[in-house]
Amino acid sequence: MEKDNIAVGLDIGTTKIVAMIGRKNEYGKLEILGVGKSKSLGVARGVVNNITQTIQSIQQAIQEAESDSGYKINDVVVGIAGQHIRSIQHSDYISRNNPEEVIGDADIDMLINQVHKLAMLPGEEIIHVLPQEFKIDGQSEIKEPIGMYGGRLESSFHVVVGQASSIRNVGRCIKSSGLDLSGLTLEPLASADAVLSQEEKEAGVALIDIGGGTTDLAIFKDGIIRHTAVIPFGGNVITDDIKEGCSIIEKQAELLKTKFGSAWPGENKDNEIVSIPGLRGREPKEISLKNLSKIIHARVVEIIEQVFAEIKAYGHEDPRKKLIAGIVLTGGGSQLNHIKQLVEYITGMDTRIGYPNEHLAGDSDEEISSPLYATAVGLVMNSMRNNTYSATPLVELQKPAAPPVARHQPIVNTVVAPEPVMEEEPEPVAVAAQAPKSQNESTEKKVKRSFFDKYIDKIKDFLDNAE
Repeated sequence: MEKDNIAVGLDIGTTKIVAMIGRKNEYGKLEILGVGKSKSLGVARGVVNNITQTIQSIQQAIQEAESDSGYKINDVVVGIAGQHIRSIQHSDYISRNNPEEVIGDADIDMLINQVHKLAMLPGEEIIHVLPQEFKIDGQSEIKEPIGMYGGRLESSFHVVVGQASSIRNVGRCIKSSGLDLSGLTLEPLASADAVLSQEEKEAGVALIDIGGGTTDLAIFKDGIIRHTAVIPFGGNVITDDIKEGCSIIEKQAELLKTKFGSAWPGENKDNEIVSIPGLRGREPKEISLKNLSKIIHARVVEIIEQVFAEIKAYGHEDPRKKLIAGIVLTGGGSQLNHIKQLVEYITGMDTRIGYPNEHLAGDSDEEISSPLYATAVGLVMNSMRNNTYSATPLVELQKPAAPPVARHQPIVNTVVAPEPVMEEEPEPVAVAAQAPKSQNESTEKKVKRSFFDKYIDKIKDFLDNAE
């Protein structure tokens, strides 16, 4: 049991915080062991604005996931989003001292470290450096440079940048909740892992994740991430519009949106009316569903047009950058009635709703395979790839109640057993670079892992010094 690779993802959203514990079953699918959900009180548009409330919400979600699964959570992979996120395209190169030697990990690291020296705006930090295609001595479109010869190693990078203070605030919340931070991932990338197939990424696809506070965009082409953006509007703005337009309270506006809302006004007849109870003995309020869908339609059109502007900025009208697989909608906002048809109408691109069930075990709870949990499932998958042992069975933690001799034995087993696996893990990856089949993945995986290790160490150092 203790040899299971247990992974934990924590999705800190604007409307909800989800903690999810999972492991791989014998078929290589993700088996969800437990889910904890709490209302997110200290987050606005993906950014923490009240540390105390966020810590309480995180602890509530973690406790629920622990009691649901029977595991004690030690560390988590967290999603980063928010209006402060932006991405840039950047190309860089290094000249190697000895072209007669094969290109190795050290060369890739040197190239990536060079990208980290890019001048950023005050208060900004690089979150992700994602290599796209390599070029060796002018030979382009190389996906795996390790093992090749060459003097000049060049690469184009997708660099994701965010506000350092926002990232550190998330780190502070995790640490104060009694957890360790094992990884940071951009939320649209996590959602993409959960709902997109490799074929879609190859063909060209735009993932639109409509959350409560933000709408995240990730564009893939030829299997490589090409563009990311965070638009600071989501489902909460639609709820606010309904609240203002119909003069009702927020709770009623949210219920109206989810039960009767439609993004397409033509669907409702003029005589369709819903009655809302009045406050403290006041008369009930009657609201026309046609007016409701007009309010929703206006705001959804605005959000989709902003996303479409980002897709155009990527250059999808260029035949070489065409997104053949169209658009995939996910997140809670994708459950709004007729939103798929509206997106197709505005963009002229094929659209489908993305469910994270492709990677989940067959007996998974139906609720978990909802687009609402796409980011959380993606974060668990991310934690799984890092080979983390993020949770310990509570049974093992309770074993030591007997005599003192027995007390030390299980603890030594539980803590020490996983460690050699974690230390040895990077070695097979380096060896795998020689095997042609795994070459496509090896550089990207190593880059991500080495970078995140450094970045998380940096955040941990900052938090330790802050105390």
